[in-house]
Amino acid sequence: MYNLVDPRADATPLVTVAADDYPRWLDAAPETARRWLTRTGFVDPVPGAFAFLPEDADGDPRVLGVLDGGGTPGWATAALAATLPPGVYAMTEAWPPAVATRLALGWALAAYRFDRYRPAGSVRAAARLVWPSGADRAEVERIAGATFMARDLINTPAEDMGPAELAAAALALAAETGGEGRLVVGDELLGQGYPMIHAVGRASPRAPRLIDLRWGDPAAPRLTLVGKGVCFDTGGLDIKSEEAMRGMKRDMGGAAVVLALARALVAAATPVRLRVLIPAVDNAVSGDAIRPLDVVRTRSGRTVEISDTDAEGRLILCEAISEALDEAPDLLVDCATLTGAARMALGTEIQAVFCEDDGLAAGLVAAGEAVDDPLWRLPLWRPYRKLLDSKVADLQNMASTLLGGAIAAAVFLAEFVPAGTPWIHLDINAANADARPGRPEGGEATGLRALYAFLRARYG
Repeated sequence: MYNLVDPRADATPLVTVAADDYPRWLDAAPETARRWLTRTGFVDPVPGAFAFLPEDADGDPRVLGVLDGGGTPGWATAALAATLPPGVYAMTEAWPPAVATRLALGWALAAYRFDRYRPAGSVRAAARLVWPSGADRAEVERIAGATFMARDLINTPAEDMGPAELAAAALALAAETGGEGRLVVGDELLGQGYPMIHAVGRASPRAPRLIDLRWGDPAAPRLTLVGKGVCFDTGGLDIKSEEAMRGMKRDMGGAAVVLALARALVAAATPVRLRVLIPAVDNAVSGDAIRPLDVVRTRSGRTVEISDTDAEGRLILCEAISEALDEAPDLLVDCATLTGAARMALGTEIQAVFCEDDGLAAGLVAAGEAVDDPLWRLPLWRPYRKLLDSKVADLQNMASTLLGGAIAAAVFLAEFVPAGTPWIHLDINAANADARPGRPEGGEATGLRALYAFLRARYG
């Protein structure tokens, strides 16, 4: 699985060396190998490069693979997985278990293909790697499996991934992993106190719903994950441009990440009472669509003036956050493809974190750095609350200026979180803008590995 296999006698030896150690390695290499590599121009290779070496004394071929000597060895193996000819390879070096695990994970992540709409057999045969000695197979399979799940959900077009399909995937995960699930659908949302989710999703023929999943011992620390599940975002009556709308099948990326994270945490038997809440909607255009300047009362009792129907993610999230806080969780984490402003500030490869607890924020950012899933803390600047003032309601959903948009969105959510609540908000991209080793263009579980590492360290 993941193009990683058990040891095989016919595996081609894969000699690995760190890029910054390559000059020393080349000086010490056998004369035939040194002469071959020098004459073929393999003198200053980058991580992920490979070269065939002269046969050894037994006449068997070997391959030299170059790894990153810094903090990202997995992406170098991901590059090798994509470029080596089909076959089975076995690393000849012994690595510390933590490094071996990261090398195996990089290879595994490179195995991902979104082929739901392609004919069977249309993908070329792949290079396979014998599991590196000491690698934690279970951990690699947990993280790779969760990542693949999130990528599949995000990459699936909205026609096949609406609120009902997202809910079906969530309930299937709960059933497969010993969890419990419930749905609140359509007009039931009004009767059970979720008017904002209903208001945002009512314009679509695909009924909005709240997905509520639980796992674990009720006496364990309560960890609640909230994910934005806008399965397609037209912008509503404040309709998006054609270009902006092209990426909107991925507006449920937060939901995909928290579902995949839950899968990994449960598989690792993390000792928590885990809850996942996902408000799932289409933000559509019809005669029943929510209108600019409408005022809607939220589950918390606060009223919100709809100053922009394209700022719908925070509207459904505040409802799920209020539901989550009814149980006073030990930690509340929400993930959402919430603002383009976060991308303007940090680009597509770094995810924004908002958290008023310095210890929580520092721990999460450090975890992301350690697992090559970079996060950056932005300020939850409370003075920007004035930008959300409304003349007719408690607050409006869109700031009165486009400046600081990601911060204003976080401040909006903070209005529904009592002071002192352990809460982390991630404004994520949920996509790779271009292809890199192990990270194909398209849907991506941005923030998943960082959150998983942080939560495993926190809860054991």
